[in-house]
Amino acid sequence: MAKHVVASYCTSFLKPEMLHIYRQVKALRGVKTFVITKEVQNAESFPFRDIEIIPQSRMNLLRHGWLKFVKREPPIVYRGEYQVLASLLEKRGADLMHIYFGHTGVHLLPFIEQWDKPCVVSFHGADVAIKNDIADYPVKLRRLFDLVPLVLARSQSLANRLLRFGCPPEKLRINRTGIPLDEFPFVDRQPPPDGRWKVMQACRLIPKKGVATSLRAFAIFKRDNPHAEFFIAGKGPLQRELEMLAAGLGILKDVHFVGFLPERKLMELYASSHMFLHPSETPPDENQEGIPNSVLEAMATGLVVAATRHGGIPEAIQHGRTGWLVPEEDHISLARTMQEITSSPQILSEMGLRARQTVAQQFQQQTQIRLLESFYEEAIAVNGAEEPVKSEAMTSQVPQFVEPVAAN
Repeated sequence: MAKHVVASYCTSFLKPEMLHIYRQVKALRGVKTFVITKEVQNAESFPFRDIEIIPQSRMNLLRHGWLKFVKREPPIVYRGEYQVLASLLEKRGADLMHIYFGHTGVHLLPFIEQWDKPCVVSFHGADVAIKNDIADYPVKLRRLFDLVPLVLARSQSLANRLLRFGCPPEKLRINRTGIPLDEFPFVDRQPPPDGRWKVMQACRLIPKKGVATSLRAFAIFKRDNPHAEFFIAGKGPLQRELEMLAAGLGILKDVHFVGFLPERKLMELYASSHMFLHPSETPPDENQEGIPNSVLEAMATGLVVAATRHGGIPEAIQHGRTGWLVPEEDHISLARTMQEITSSPQILSEMGLRARQTVAQQFQQQTQIRLLESFYEEAIAVNGAEEPVKSEAMTSQVPQFVEPVAAN
């Protein structure tokens, strides 16, 4: 039986923080896939053999203005993307298009309405928020939900938010981030004999990642652990502000902003660290995390994670058993947790092992890829008025639409 052809649409392929998308696209085996994008970024980090680039339109400026300002056509039309996309999908014989990110799905609405094949849209966090830069975003999301057979969410918490945005529950499926465990060997950690605790965080330097809370907690932690160091892997618009905060707290010489690291270097940092911080918080636009990929990667290596009861994080971390959870923006509780982690060698080794087991049981890449491929088949069958055969695994991934409750 010939494999179905799936077009993986991502506006930019790929930004440094989108490694999880690269892993997912690259791991597909049950379907054939090719990437459609407007621009290729970081090709040396994300090599992929089959990419179709939507070229910039050479449309006559007069016609462009007519379509945009007089006809009030949406951007996909007046920019000339519509016909190019249709031609590419027809040429490649695509049976389905997987659109990464909800706001991209909103941009493609006019195309989705007209294309005779199905699309699925996956939501990752920032796309389930208040978007003032997109007019009538909630209304357009509801239109998007009506047009696609399935909507994919990275976590139960995101599924709950999509439900509140108006997504029909029968269309929602949870497709969690998959972690390739063979790339993240377990490290049995012991306390450093010289007291040189190595703390790390890996994320974009943006408000919802809570790096300022991490710095304030680390400053308290250093009072009793003067040789401790804090490594922050990532870049973002808050870097200068965070450096100034570290300086004001008197810890700048022991805080290292190392930027986005290649995967091998990031692996080395995971392996050499003793604890991982990720105190996510909800900014004013309600932009929440699903389950941060770096949290799962850290857990896979056996690194003890201290995070917050935010978004999908409690779906991965059982408080006091596979990691630690504190309230958002509470640097004092986070510092207290860091002290507790360092108080016992058993916490480092036993909790780290349980964290690894959690990732193996719930976030293993091969399992999540098989589910994703089954969702593709389901969407294609629904579009063709066929009755899809749902496996027990597929059924278990239909969201239950209840807020997860973190253990106390």
